[in-house]
Amino acid sequence: MTTATDPALLEWLLDSDPALRWQVERDVAGAPPEVWRATRDRTATEGFGARLLALQDPDGQWAGGAYFPAEPSPDDAADAADADRADADDAEAVEEPRDEWPSQPYTATTWSLNSLREWGVDAGALAGTAQKLAENSRWEYEDLPYWGGEVDACINGFTLANGGWLGADVSGVVRWFAEHRMADGGWNCDWIEGSTRSSFHSTLNAIEGILSYEIATGDDGLREARHAGEEYLLERRLLNRLSTGERVGHFVGHQTYPFRWVYSALHALDHFRAAALHDGVPPDPRLADAVALVRSRRQPDGTWTQDRPWGGAVWFATDVPEGEPSKWLTLVAARALAWWDDAHPESPEPARESA
Repeated sequence: MTTATDPALLEWLLDSDPALRWQVERDVAGAPPEVWRATRDRTATEGFGARLLALQDPDGQWAGGAYFPAEPSPDDAADAADADRADADDAEAVEEPRDEWPSQPYTATTWSLNSLREWGVDAGALAGTAQKLAENSRWEYEDLPYWGGEVDACINGFTLANGGWLGADVSGVVRWFAEHRMADGGWNCDWIEGSTRSSFHSTLNAIEGILSYEIATGDDGLREARHAGEEYLLERRLLNRLSTGERVGHFVGHQTYPFRWVYSALHALDHFRAAALHDGVPPDPRLADAVALVRSRRQPDGTWTQDRPWGGAVWFATDVPEGEPSKWLTLVAARALAWWDDAHPESPEPARESA
């Protein structure tokens, strides 16, 4: 992969928490494995990772809850429930005011596990957590057992990924994804309300969870389902409604870290890069428009800036406020573009095609 050529930019990226630095070393600086692995090993004892591990409850949870903290405010719970079950292809096609974007607390168990896993914390630092959650944690939806998942495709994607990482028995969630894939290839959290069309948000979270589980366990039983979900997004060039070719929603161009459950072109490109590297295949040509969109957001100094972060309680900040250069976004965007450009060293940007 192409390495960074701007020493000042690379130095800025490397001056980071170990959770970010090891990824910069591996994916941008091209450091040898012994270097970035040593940095990754520090994530459990320094910085963000150590700080979040210290906040874990004795029963294995964070904030006393599975997806929401214990006794969240009624407004937080209602807003998040409505937002998480939104159908992107149906409801998100029309841009809505930004002050109506989703807000929820991000301190409970699932969000904390997501962060630790994404930061590269070794599962050994959470020894016993999988069993504690099996014994003590229940979903807010119908009091279902934690590792069995629930009815929401996004939540089940997170559960599958976290279960694979921690060695929990998530075989029921594996079956759930096989049984709940829609005819168009993806998933929709709103299936329980009767939706029959897949959602950009739900499908991305599902395929991310499946890929993470596949990498962690070596179990490729859901690979065909993952590829079908990826094809759902590729057919739409990661951006558009299949029926009209129009942009599916404002969220596609929004870039903020952490990604949470919300779809964006950058979030999707991060998945497609990881999936292609795992599958040993080159970038799909249909990613070109999303690549161009992400490239257009690069600032003259080589950074990407933070858009409005998602509202809601967090344990502590892990990125910059709105409008400032984001090291996390710059890492994710830079490695995605390097991956794409390595496969197209002499080619101009592909012409835009109708969806």
